[in-house]
Amino acid sequence: MIKLIAFDLDNVLIDGEAIDEIGRLMGIEDKIADITQKAMEGKIDFETAIRERVALLKGAPVDEIKKTMENIQLMEGAKETIEELKKRGYKIATISGSFEFIANRLKDELGLDYAFSNILHEENGVLTGEVSGPLVTGTKADVLKDIIDMENVSAEECAAVGDGANDISMLELAKLGIAFNAKPVLREIADVIIEKRDLKDLLPLFEDKNTEDVEVSKLHEDNFDTLLNEKREYEKKLDEPIKERDALNKEANQQRELRNELNASIKENLDKAIEYRDKRDEINKEVKKYKKLRDQTNEELKKLEWASGKRDIINIENEIKRIDKTIETQVLNIRKENELVKKATDLRKKLQDMKEDEKIQKEALELKKLSESHHEKVVEFSDEAQVTHESMLEYFKKIDDVRTKADEAHNKFIEAKDNASKKHEEVKEILGHIRKINKKLDKVKSKKRSRDSEATMKKNSEEKAHAEDIYQKFKDGKKLNTDELMLLQKHNVI
Repeated sequence: MIKLIAFDLDNVLIDGEAIDEIGRLMGIEDKIADITQKAMEGKIDFETAIRERVALLKGAPVDEIKKTMENIQLMEGAKETIEELKKRGYKIATISGSFEFIANRLKDELGLDYAFSNILHEENGVLTGEVSGPLVTGTKADVLKDIIDMENVSAEECAAVGDGANDISMLELAKLGIAFNAKPVLREIADVIIEKRDLKDLLPLFEDKNTEDVEVSKLHEDNFDTLLNEKREYEKKLDEPIKERDALNKEANQQRELRNELNASIKENLDKAIEYRDKRDEINKEVKKYKKLRDQTNEELKKLEWASGKRDIINIENEIKRIDKTIETQVLNIRKENELVKKATDLRKKLQDMKEDEKIQKEALELKKLSESHHEKVVEFSDEAQVTHESMLEYFKKIDDVRTKADEAHNKFIEAKDNASKKHEEVKEILGHIRKINKKLDKVKSKKRSRDSEATMKKNSEEKAHAEDIYQKFKDGKKLNTDELMLLQKHNVI
C-alpha cells in the first residue's frame, strides 16, 4: 500500500527549470540550459552539471532571484493534485537538485511534508558561485531512504515521480516509478508513463490506498507460469529486431569508415592541389618579374634609339616616301614635279650623310639581346605555370569526384544509423515489457515465499501441538513408534 509520494520539482511541480530562470537574469540562459539538457539526458553526471551551472551564476543578485522564484508558474494541476493526495492521506515530499529559494516556496504553498533541495551560497547580497546540499554529492535515492526512515515506512510503500536522469535512483528504489513528461532515459525504467503535462493525470493511480497494486501500471499479480510464458514470448520477439539492429549498425559503421577514408582522400588531394596552386603562383611571380624586366629593357631601347638620331632618319625616310608617292599618283606641271624631285634628291643625299652613333648602336644591340632573353624566360615560366595550373585543376576534379562519393557514403551512414536507432527503440520497448514482467515475477515469487513461509509456520505449529499431545500420551504409558519419536525430537519436546 503506497503511503509516501516523492516528487521531483523542476518540470514536475513547477513548469520550468529554476536554474534556467536564474541564468536568464544573468543573460547566460543558453549556457545553463545546454548543461541542464545534458544532465537530464544522462550525458553528464548531476554533480558536475550542478557545480558548472552554479559557477556561471556567480554575482547574481539574491533579491532578484527571490522575485524570479516567486513568479515561476506551478505545473498544470499541481495545486489540485497535491491537495487531493493530502486529503487521501498520502505523505508528500519533493526531492530536488534545485534550490531552497523555490523548494521552500512550494513547501509552504502546496503544504508539502518534506522539501529537500540544495543551497546557493551568497555573500553581500550576491551569489558566490558555490553550492552545497544533499543533492550535490548524494542521490535522490539516498534522500528518499532518509524520509522512509523518518516516516517508518518501506520502499514498497513509496511512489516517485520524475522527468530526468537524476530521478532514476529514486524511481528504481520506489515500488511505483512514474515518468512525467520524461526524457527517454527515465521512460525506460518507469512503471508508468504520463505523457500529458498535467499532474491531475496522476490521481487515478492513487484512488484506492487499500489496493496494493495499481491498475494503470498493470502491476497486478498474475499466474507465475503465464507471466513466464509471456516473458519467453517477448524474448523470442527480441531475436529478429536485435539481428536487424546489429546489421544496420554494422552497415552504418562500414559506411562511416568508407566516408572517413574518402574524406581523408579529399584532404590528401586538397593538399596536392594547394601545393600545385602555390607552385603556380610562385611561377607566375617569376613570369611577372621577367615581363617587367623585358618591358623595362624595351623602354630603354626605345629611348636609346630616339636619342641616337634614328627618329630623324625615320622622319626623312617617311618624307621621301610621301614625295615619291605624290609624283607617282598626281598629275603635276613640270615646275612642280622638278621641285619635288629636287627635294627628294636632297633628302636622299642628306640621308646618306646621316649615321647612327656606333656606341649607341652597340648598346641598342645589347638591349635587344637582353629583351629577347627576358622574353624567353617569360615564355618558359608561362608554359611551366600553365602545366602546374592544369595539374592543380586535375586534383580539384579528383576532389569533386571523391566528395560526391563521400557524401553518398555519409547519407547511407545516416540512413543506416537512423534505421538502427528505430530498430533499437523496438528492442528497448520489448526489453521494457520484459523488465515489467520480471517485476511481476519477483512480486509473485515474493508472495509465494510469504505464503510458503506462512504455510510452513502453520504446519510446524500443528506438528508441535501434535508432538506435545503424543508426549503427554507417552507419559501416560503409551508406546511410541519411530515416526512419533522423530516428531518429538524435531520439536524438542523431549
